[in-house]
Amino acid sequence: MAKTSGVRAAMHVDGWDSYRRLDFDRKEVRKGFRRVGRLVQIAARKRIRKGAALRDYPARRRGTLARSITVKVSRPGFLVRVAPFKTPAMGEDFYPAYLFYGVTGKPRRRDRRSQAKNGKWRVKPRGNYMTDALEEQTGNIRSVLSAALEQALK
Repeated sequence: MAKTSGVRAAMHVDGWDSYRRLDFDRKEVRKGFRRVGRLVQIAARKRIRKGAALRDYPARRRGTLARSITVKVSRPGFLVRVAPFKTPAMGEDFYPAYLFYGVTGKPRRRDRRSQAKNGKWRVKPRGNYMTDALEEQTGNIRSVLSAALEQALK
């Protein structure tokens, strides 16, 4: 199972609930959802690229976080998931979670004694670039999905 951050953002397109999934051509539905996921992926990567200039988002240094944002369409095609997934370039830890929640305390100890907590931020929590990218693209998503679902209707 791929690790992703715990924050969830979802969007529902109204007007298509009266149809069954069998009424749609899955190939066209998947194509539309893939296109929509790509819109959100590009917007999220743009927010990381601009970094600290925009509302305290994580800044781009090596591009590992931006490259980890991928689009996955479900097999039936009626769901798309855009999220930063853990990649081998991240090493041992999944650091998008550290960027979102932040880290307090002192650096890790080398001996076996308990860790001293001082309550100060080592890494301050960053802005949620994924949900902001979704909200920014809401109008485009609705229009692209409506057109794709209309075309996919058999």
